[in-house]
Amino acid sequence: MLNYLNAHRFANPRSLLTVFIVLVLFLTSGCGLFGAKKKIVVPQLLPGQVAGRDRLFQEVNRFSTVTSIHGKLDIQFEDTSFATSGIADQYRLVDGDITVQRPGKIYLIIQFLVVDIAQMTSDGEQFRVAILKGDDKYRRFVKGTNNAVYKKLDEVDMPTPASSKNQKKGEKETVSALSNLRPQHLTDAFMIRPIETNGSLFYAQSEFFQEEPDTRRGAQKNTRVMRPYYVLDEFSQAQGGEAKLMRRLWFDRVSGIRLARVQSYDDRGALVTDVAYFDEKQLGAGPTASLPSRIEITRPQDQYKLNITYQDVSSVELNRPYPPKPFVLENKWGLQEVDLDAVNKKVTANK
Repeated sequence: MLNYLNAHRFANPRSLLTVFIVLVLFLTSGCGLFGAKKKIVVPQLLPGQVAGRDRLFQEVNRFSTVTSIHGKLDIQFEDTSFATSGIADQYRLVDGDITVQRPGKIYLIIQFLVVDIAQMTSDGEQFRVAILKGDDKYRRFVKGTNNAVYKKLDEVDMPTPASSKNQKKGEKETVSALSNLRPQHLTDAFMIRPIETNGSLFYAQSEFFQEEPDTRRGAQKNTRVMRPYYVLDEFSQAQGGEAKLMRRLWFDRVSGIRLARVQSYDDRGALVTDVAYFDEKQLGAGPTASLPSRIEITRPQDQYKLNITYQDVSSVELNRPYPPKPFVLENKWGLQEVDLDAVNKKVTANK
């Protein structure tokens, strides 16, 4: 028994040295329990202002003091039809001449190289869109009702004539995109509806934190921050006491309280419009107001996105009264007319 213990006590020194070296390497390596760790950068939480519902109401309602806007725009249209696969077709930057007036009136001229390619109006109830650019088969005069739901005007509604088989695909896509643009979507974005406190709507305030790129002046490239928001949900009460979400308003809390985003929903609770506001500046030369100088409008169901920027904030006209006539576009070009309400009735009758 004694000899057995002595044999193991004096084992081969080389074997012991090998075990010791392996153990040291394991404990000091990067994959070991006490090895070096990867450094993780945590986004900085930006300090946020504290405000109650009355302050949020005040921020929204200050927009309603502006009764009309007229100005020159840069408009970037983006077709998001293939957004699910990560593809978005961007169309050429165009010029816009816009006139909006409460409640719900708009007259928009879209130009490229000083040539009108489209005009559109809405009087608050009906809209009209004139497509003036492209082959005769592409040019059209579309009219319909603001609150109605229509299918997208696709290739079936816009056949390609034999004479234009070699025409650039971009022109056809652009005309199709403009045909599906609805002027009242811009009216709602520029003329924000004020908060109603008469009892027909009710509101709920909450807090939200969102990780975003750091856009502050002097921020390092690719730096991200955690930005605090207040979210104000607007509900209407349907029959049977069921609450229905109408709008969701986002307020940036950094360096004050600023309305940053307005989301609108349909009767089924689906998102129909998502409007983001950026770069607030003093607009106007006569009457002035502090308003966003860039507006981004996303219509997920209509599959398009608009990025709109004022060309010159000092030349914007505010609070000028306009008569009703300019907001009802007439087909003075003799274009082929597409009455979307009549098309809907025909489809319903066939069914």
